[in-house]
Amino acid sequence: MSITKHNWTKEEIIAIYNKPMMDLLYEAASIHREHHDPNVVQVSTLLSIKTGGCPEDCGYCPQAARYHTGVEGNDLMSVNQVKAQALRAKESGSSRVCMGAAWRNVKDGPEFDQVLEMVRTINKLDMEVCCTLGMITENQAQRLAEAGLYAYNHNLDTSEEYYKEVISTRGFEDRLETIENVRKTNVTVCSGGIIGMGESIEDRAGMLVALSTLNPQPESVPINALVAVEGTPLEEEKPVEIWEMIRMVATTRIVMPETQVRLSAGRTNMSREGQAMCFFAGANSIFAGDKLLTTPNPDVNEDMKMFEMLGLNPQKPFTKVSQPKTVEAEDSQFAPLGEKPKWSRPGHTIERNVEASIKGK
Repeated sequence: MSITKHNWTKEEIIAIYNKPMMDLLYEAASIHREHHDPNVVQVSTLLSIKTGGCPEDCGYCPQAARYHTGVEGNDLMSVNQVKAQALRAKESGSSRVCMGAAWRNVKDGPEFDQVLEMVRTINKLDMEVCCTLGMITENQAQRLAEAGLYAYNHNLDTSEEYYKEVISTRGFEDRLETIENVRKTNVTVCSGGIIGMGESIEDRAGMLVALSTLNPQPESVPINALVAVEGTPLEEEKPVEIWEMIRMVATTRIVMPETQVRLSAGRTNMSREGQAMCFFAGANSIFAGDKLLTTPNPDVNEDMKMFEMLGLNPQKPFTKVSQPKTVEAEDSQFAPLGEKPKWSRPGHTIERNVEASIKGK
């Protein structure tokens, strides 16, 4: 049985990433089989509960208010709308609903209370609930946990060094602090990143160092291929080759053997054969539905055909961690504190982000 290691170095991870493909695949697939059923893949549905208007300058994101991408903003969805979407997702085979809001950070108040009610509602449907809402405090994480949240997503995106080339409106350390706040609860951590943003292999390894040296390691690590959206600073980046995605998935599996590795954004550009190689290399989760927040995603029926062809079965909910209990709002032990944490604003300038914000005005 392979042992989970928490002191990986960048050099060790680069050496794994650059192994001959057949050796890399064999090692990754062997480790995958030690810790997971190779014929089971979790199907999750990602739902944008509040779209557009984000004040951040993330270079990959069409929801940033400063870029001109044609994304139409909308207000926070109602609890009933979210419940209807969750039921539809459950019917189509999803065991997890991930709710994303285009916020910099969570603010106590009616909207957060509404999100807490969404969490309660979906947990009562016997589905895993994940949220990605930006930075959160420890108290806010506790309130989400009480509501029945299963996982909180907060991606590192890339290495700490390359991060400064993509985002200038929040610091890398804020992301780590949010993960620490989640870890003070019983909520599992989902954190990964994006490849294809112009980063080097060293940066990809650096991101995996940051994730794998967390103790415990994240229960879930999404590996996204950049979907270059017109109007964003990264619109000219070339699509990631499937071999890069396979190598990244395999390396992640070797470095984090017990983690659910999520084959996330960019699947529309991948053939079934390419996706099958990613599953063989250790990916055991996908996002279903026609959109990932605002970018295209394969049709769920096509995914189910692929599962049938490959002999894959959707993972049942609460397979890895037992279902959390839901505490009703009136019984909550954690009151809103009206906190105003000083999340960092690094303040450096990223020229391509500035140019994209001016372009199209």
